[in-house]
Amino acid sequence: MKNKNENPQEFLFEKVNYKILLIGIAVIALGFILMSGGGSDDPTIFNEDIFSFRRIRLAPTTVLIGFGITIYAILKNPKKA
Repeated sequence: MKNKNENPQEFLFEKVNYKILLIGIAVIALGFILMSGGGSDDPTIFNEDIFSFRRIRLAPTTVLIGFGITIYAILKNPKKA
């Protein structure tokens, strides 16, 4: 029988990859938070805030940057010593 200590379990990514991945997830969450709001309680009143720069340009760009960061974290191959 093989000893369990011969093949220790390794993580799929390095510690740096997980840090970058968490940063990317936080940026995605920030983008979705920026998209929220702007509604009106009264359906007969139109609110122009739904077409603001923050919701139309900034928030989707932030989400896409977050997805780019997470893809980078997945594809990054740290140098092995």
